[in-house]
Amino acid sequence: MENTSTKAILLLEDGTVFEGKAAGYIGTTTGEICFNTGMTGYQEIFTDPSYYGQILVATTAHIGNYGVSDMEIESDQVNISGLVCKKFSETFSRAAANSSLQKYFEEQKIVAISDVDTRALVRHIRHKGAMNAIISSEEFEVEVLKSKLKEVPSMEGLELSSKVCTKEPYFFGDENAAHKVAVLDFGVKKNILRCLAERDCYLKVFPMDATLEEMMEWNPDGFMLSNGPGDPSVMKAQIETVGKIKDAGLPVFGICLGHQILALSCGLSTSKMFNGHRGCNHPVLNLETRKGEVTSQNHGFVVNMDDAEKDSNIVVTHQHLNDKTLAGLRLKDRNVFSVQYHPESSPGPHDSRYLFDDFVTNMVKNKESVTA
Repeated sequence: MENTSTKAILLLEDGTVFEGKAAGYIGTTTGEICFNTGMTGYQEIFTDPSYYGQILVATTAHIGNYGVSDMEIESDQVNISGLVCKKFSETFSRAAANSSLQKYFEEQKIVAISDVDTRALVRHIRHKGAMNAIISSEEFEVEVLKSKLKEVPSMEGLELSSKVCTKEPYFFGDENAAHKVAVLDFGVKKNILRCLAERDCYLKVFPMDATLEEMMEWNPDGFMLSNGPGDPSVMKAQIETVGKIKDAGLPVFGICLGHQILALSCGLSTSKMFNGHRGCNHPVLNLETRKGEVTSQNHGFVVNMDDAEKDSNIVVTHQHLNDKTLAGLRLKDRNVFSVQYHPESSPGPHDSRYLFDDFVTNMVKNKESVTA
């Protein structure tokens, strides 16, 4: 529906109401509300499949001022359920942009609300914790919105990867590349595929329900376990498959949801975070090199540190410096490692891209040991 309204309402699950201006598509949307502290890269954030089912609060003051570009997508669609921001710019000033964010949201049917006190909103979420919310630019009766909001399921216990992962296998990169990587797609970002392809890898991206046997038929040199949305603990079939992958004898690299599912396959547990980590400015310490990294993160669940520290076969390799949560691990007896954050850094600094190099090095060493 064309945006002709000027009013919109944001209602939180605890009854808190924020009023603002309508932006994007005119309609009603629901999801778990979360906030991202990044100052740029909004289009990459909006198209990140890990945000599926979430209403995003942008903490930067202006959204839309540099428009949108076909070159800056992480998937083929916008995955956020809705947007809350301070100032929404319908005009843009970048020559490289293809269109305005307003037009993009109208095409993708993304409901947004602007002119909200996002500082107050973020402080409220930080104090109260993650919760569901509803945005409407067509219905303004709070009691009606409350009844609709009650029907929205909690993110805890929700499987969402099947909503965003590929349904059929596909290839990415140069088929003459030196390394073949099987990617198990839970909602993979395009920049993860690009980072591997840039390192002389040819990829075959498999649906989340692919079996180890199907992937091994392609004769890969290693496995990538991708990012994705939802609660990892309910993905029982994928946890079993990843358990078989880590026992297959090939190098494995897991990112975000892939990291969590790998940990679950090792017998560790995950839990829902009070707020989650979302932004491109999160400090992480590499416990093995003692170097700090500024990282890009987007997750609402985390692997429990106590479980990892009690497991004699697990080495905790990275730790988030703000809250001391587990940010990376590796297995002592297998060529397997994973991180909770996004080393493809889209958006974000490139501090952690060495992890892709480490994965490629592991594949090279594994092939050398097989042929020796």
